[in-house]
Formats: sequence, C-alpha cells, structure tokens
Amino acid sequence: MRVSLNWLKELVDINLAPEELGQILTIAGFEVEEIEDLRTFADGVVVGKVIKRDRHPDADKLSVCEVDVGVDTPLNIVCGASNVRADIYVPVATVGTYLPAVDLKLKPTKLRGVPSEGMICSLSELGLEKESEGIHIFSGDIKPGDDVRPLLGLDDVILDLATTANRADALSMVGIAREVAALTDVEVRLPEAEATNLTENSSLKVTITETQACPAYIGTVIEGVKIAPSPDWLQWRLQAGGVRPINNVVDITNYVLLEWGQPLHAFDQEKLQQVAENQDITIGVRFATEGESLKTLDEQERKLVTQNLLITANDTPVALAGVMGGETTEVDENTVNVVLEAALFDPVAVRRSSRSQGLRSEASTRYERGVNQVELDHACSRAVALLRSIAGGTPAAQSMVDHRPDWDSMDAIELRLSRIHQLLGEVETEDGTGYISQAEVSTILTALGCQLTKSTEKADTWLVKVPPYRYRDLEREIDLIEEVARLYGYDRFCDTLPDKTEPGYLSVEYQILNKLRNAFRGVGLTELVHYSLVKPTGEEVTLANPLFAEYSALRTDLISGLIDAFAYNQSQGNGGLNGFEIGRVFWKTEDGVGEGDKVAGIMGGAFYPEGGWTSGGKPPALTWYEAKGILDGVFNVLGLNITYRADDSDSRLHPGRTASLWLEGKQLGIFGQLHPELVKQRDLIDEVYVFELAFDNLATALNREKVTTPKFQTYSAYPASQRDLAFFAPLDLAVTEIEKVMTKAGGKLLDKIEVFDEYQGKNVPEGQRSLAFNLVYRASDRTLQDKDVDPVHQKVRDTLVKKFDVTLRS
Repeated sequence: MRVSLNWLKELVDINLAPEELGQILTIAGFEVEEIEDLRTFADGVVVGKVIKRDRHPDADKLSVCEVDVGVDTPLNIVCGASNVRADIYVPVATVGTYLPAVDLKLKPTKLRGVPSEGMICSLSELGLEKESEGIHIFSGDIKPGDDVRPLLGLDDVILDLATTANRADALSMVGIAREVAALTDVEVRLPEAEATNLTENSSLKVTITETQACPAYIGTVIEGVKIAPSPDWLQWRLQAGGVRPINNVVDITNYVLLEWGQPLHAFDQEKLQQVAENQDITIGVRFATEGESLKTLDEQERKLVTQNLLITANDTPVALAGVMGGETTEVDENTVNVVLEAALFDPVAVRRSSRSQGLRSEASTRYERGVNQVELDHACSRAVALLRSIAGGTPAAQSMVDHRPDWDSMDAIELRLSRIHQLLGEVETEDGTGYISQAEVSTILTALGCQLTKSTEKADTWLVKVPPYRYRDLEREIDLIEEVARLYGYDRFCDTLPDKTEPGYLSVEYQILNKLRNAFRGVGLTELVHYSLVKPTGEEVTLANPLFAEYSALRTDLISGLIDAFAYNQSQGNGGLNGFEIGRVFWKTEDGVGEGDKVAGIMGGAFYPEGGWTSGGKPPALTWYEAKGILDGVFNVLGLNITYRADDSDSRLHPGRTASLWLEGKQLGIFGQLHPELVKQRDLIDEVYVFELAFDNLATALNREKVTTPKFQTYSAYPASQRDLAFFAPLDLAVTEIEKVMTKAGGKLLDKIEVFDEYQGKNVPEGQRSLAFNLVYRASDRTLQDKDVDPVHQKVRDTLVKKFDVTLRS
C-alpha cells in the first residue's frame, strides 16, 4: 500500500518526520519497504517566466531564452523544445540543481557557443512522465521564483507499506489513518459526505440470486456527467497511490477505492441499455454458466467458467464481479449518464473467480481480503458527492439490495487481564518493570475502535466488540492480546533469558529419518525431492481449489515421480539415475483422505565411472541380484532382517522379477524391475529397479533399544568351515523359505548362507530348478573340525528333504 504523507495529514495530525513515522509503523507490523521522497525530484527547480525568445544563431532547432526566475538578473538559457515561446511560465532547473529522474546536475555550459545558465524542464525530466513532447507550461496565478513542487504535486513523501493478508483495512488511506491515530494517540478525521437519499424507479432495479456471494449491492444512476480530465489534486493522489489517471468519473471510483478500500465501478447507462436491449435495466448478480464469454476492460475475450461471479444487465454479463468491468459498458469521452456500482462480494467467490481467469486487480485484491461491510453506504455517498462536484453529475435514482448481518447483534469477545499477563509477561514501565495495566489495555483497544464493557460475572475481564472493519482478523481472545502487544510496542517488552538452558535434540522420528538418509547415501544413492502435487489422472486425491491445473492432485506413490526423474535424467544425456526419496503420499478413504510417509528409490545408472574399451564405452547393466544386494546393504546397516516373497501385484513391475519385502511378519514394501513394456514406452534403459517401503513400519522397527543403541559384538578369531549344498527344488519354492529352514536347522554354528547358482533346463526335472548354496559354519571359541560341522550340515540336508521333499545332488 502506497501512502501519501500529504493525504494522510488531512486525515490525522502528524508532526513526525517520514522516517520516524516509518519506524513506528514497522514496529506495529506494517513494514515500510521504501520511503519515496518526491521533493527530491525537483529540489532547486523554480517557476520561470520566458521574457524573450530568439532563435539560436547556429542551430535551427535551438532557442535562446531570457528567463526571469525571481532574481535580479534574468537567466540566459538555451532550450531545444519546440513549444517554448515568450510570456509563458515554465519550470526552470537552476545551476547546481540535481535532477534524479535523468541523473543530471546542472552546471554553466555553452551550447553551440551560446552560454546557458540552467534548463527549462519537461515533466519527464521531473520524473512525472515517461516521455514528454515538450517543456511543461504552467497556468494560474503564479510568479517567477516560486517553488514548482507544490504546483506539480512533488511536495509529498510516499511510504510503501507491506500489509499482511489479515489486515484488509490497511489497504486504504482511512485504515492507515486509523492505525496512525491509535499509535500516536490522536484523533482521526474521516472524510464526510451527505447521505444519498434517492428513490427507486423503473429505470434501474437490482436482483441478487447469490446472496451469500453478494450480501449487498447499491446501484445509483447519475445523469449529466461531463467527462474530462480530473483536477490536478485528484490526479496527484492517484499517482501517489500507483494508479494511472484516466478521466474524472473513473478516477473518482479509484480515489474512493484508495481512500476507503471500497471498490466501485461505473457503467455507461446508455451502453447498459443497449446490452440489456431495454430502457429499463435490471442489474443482477449470479454465477456464470458454461459457454458464456465476456470481453473485459483489458480487451481480453474471456471464456467464463461456473466459478466466475458476474454482474448482469437483464441477465447479460457486463462485468466480472469484484474483479474487472466489461469493455462493452465502459465509461468513455461520450458518456453522459452513469450507473455507479457499490457492492460487497464474498472473498472466497472473488478469489476463485480471479484465479480461474488468471486475472488480479486492485478491486479483487481488496475483496479477497474482505472489505468493510458497514461503511459501504458511506463510500457510495462519498463517490456520489465527488461525481456531483467534479463531474457535474446529478443523482437521479438508486436501487439497493441488502442482506448484511446486523453488526450491533454480533457476539462480544471475552478478554481476561490474567491471560494478557500470562502471555505477554513483564514490560518496561515508567517505574521500571511490571505488567500492562487495565487502563493501558482499555486505552489501546478503544483507540483501535473496539467497544469494551466490564464483565459483571468475572473480575478483571472485558467483553469486547470489535469494529466492523476488523471483523476478519479479530475473532478470538488471542487476537485482541496480539493487538495489545502490537500497539504497546514490542520494543518495550523485557528481555528474559531462560533460568536453565537445555541442550537441543532431535525427535526420534528425525533421528530415524537421518539414519535412513545416511544408510541410503552410504550405498551410493542420491536423495531426491519432488512436489507432492502432481497432474491428475483420475485416481489421485484432487484439490478443490488448485493454483494450477497441472498440479491439482496429490501423489499416491513415490515410484511414479522417480520414474519421471529417471526418464528426464536419461533424456538430458546424464545416463541413468540412482536415487531415493522420503516423502508423503495420499489416498482416498471412506472417511475422506488418508496420508502417510514412504521411502522409495530407483536404480539403473552406473555406480562407478563408465567403462572404457573393456565395455565398449557403456556401463555394465545392473542385474537383479546386484540391485537387491544394494538394498540389502541398507538393511544390514540398519540391523533389519528382511525376507523376500515373489509378488506380481504391481503392473508396472516385471512379474517374474518382483518381490514383496517382509519385516517381522508385516509387509514392508515392494522391490522389483520395471516391466519391459513400461521401459519401452518411456524409452528407458533395459534394467531399471525400484523399491517402495512403508516409513511407519521402518520407524517402528528402528525405534528399539537394540537398534538405536547398538552394542559391540566381538568377531570370531577362528577360521570358518564352508560346505556347498546343491539340490533340485520345485519352481514355486521360494529361496527365502529354504534359507529360513536352513538357518533354524543350522543353529548357532551356521553363520552365513549364500545362493551362488541357479539353473533350469537340460538334465533338470520338469517343474524344478537346480539351486546351489554356500553354507559357512563358524564358532567364536574354537576352530571347527569335521566332527563338529558334519552332524550339523547333515541335519540341514535331512531337514530340507523332510520339509520340502527336495532331491539332493551333493
């Protein structure tokens, strides 16, 4: 919000320097991003009267002027403007003046041999226009030597304030004036206007079908307006607020918007009648239907959607309610009669309408935050009065529909002094330190426009009714306490250090997260991060009000994003990708939406520098067992005993090279190779492997004393004894089940089991496969001999035959 200091001084008495005022506002929560001192634009520029103008002897386009600037001797100035002539008053930059708009400091000089003692300025050289055709010429009662700044609106200082989303009232000069008055303990002078008491006639009626989206609408017919440029003071104030002047009618609506924060819109009545195809107009407010369109003031033909709230004339769209008017009914130089709109629109409805069209305006910015519902009539009367005095209009008729709540019957908020003291603590007072007193609380809240009533039932308690312009951000007791702290001054709170410091620590969840990250990084995987928002396909949880259609759904798994990342990495010539991600996924439930964290990864790139002549310049393909070994490496570091079972539930994965992962009898996740059809479809390398694990199951297993606090176990100093075991086994018999039986039968001596061969084909019975295992036996207290190992090994063999009916080969 750009705040004109001159305008602000008309509303509230300020005797502070701009920097001091800026500091007070910043401490109160309105950060001053910039202080723009317009006075520096023309410091040293005065009014000059051109006494005489002659042509330059050596240049046809230059003039030699004798200019009176209020000193004893007129100045000799060479000017290149085509509109310079004798007997005109112009702005003159004297020698020594610095013009920041053109970064020029005036010095005595010669132009084509003729001395020049200053410069006659255009408005662009004073920073008021981007381009000027010639020098500026003053009119009115002025005299040489006068300061030009009051004549051009350059005697002002602009404070650019950053306002928070909850302070809709701060997007107006009246709102800032109320805030400054409360901060500096002075009275605020609100602009006054006579109430417009007009009767309704048949020429204008208002009907609202969406009363929740539009609680109130005032339509006023004003006849006989004379379209012309606005007076200088009005144009200066609009420019100070960052608004471009257009004509007096449009400028008045923008002026009231800046003054009261109430958006207004002016329609050309004759154009409305043409659109409505009737002399009698019925203004309506409704939502758009599919297929409707509207050309807005920015000359864009917009296809409307059902979220767009419309203003209609006899049910024909003429404006996007609360956002922008339509081109077909805009006020122009031929306008004679106008229909002035002053309305309230629901913030949510305006926000959705604005976003659906990708269109934001000064009006929508204010409606989205919520405008003052009580002062709608006053803002309308203010605009009507200005149209009467500046544009010469005559109010003729008015129609109004009002469904606003009765603010006098709104519930009060209970505020306890004990709660204020509990939350805010001690503050600096005149006598040292203490607590904020009852009188100070009452003074602060009363200055903000609140009405305080002492509670008859509870001691040191108030019932507070907030002003209507603060209804959206003062809803609870804590909001009022924040206001007390803000206006009392955050800089006056005592600095108190804790009596006892405690070392910082990470929660168990974060410790587990860090442990997982370290484990996956340790095996060579890079951590990846993707957005939780994805493109909708129909299965995801979709957002009701997305920012972008491309990201309007919540992801249901991590694997899809990892596959996209792998494909992109490969398409950019970076080869495959070995990475992992820890993130949240979402799914639909009977009660709504469920969510949880997952750990997923993808492997298929080179873990080592790409091969040279030994591999034809290409990295060797990653086998299923190598990928499984990488994942097992993570589990070993984490101290988890994971079992694998054949699985074909995920259609994206190879049905013969996919396994579900199990931990302590519960399914942990899935691991497998991407399906060849998916690989071909995405143009990926042949061997790509993915896994996805449930974080909750991992966290439960890792949050145990034996895992979180590992204990050292001595290594055996004695050599191991190895035995090989080969046999025919049914194809449907999982290696995991075989290893489980071997481990139980081998007891404490069996240290390690490893598959080193698998074969199907010639000399193998149909429906079976040949498996070969290497079994390692070891004791911690002695060197094992054959008499120790053979009985145990034989027990393993017998158990396999008995349990699975395998055919031993060795």
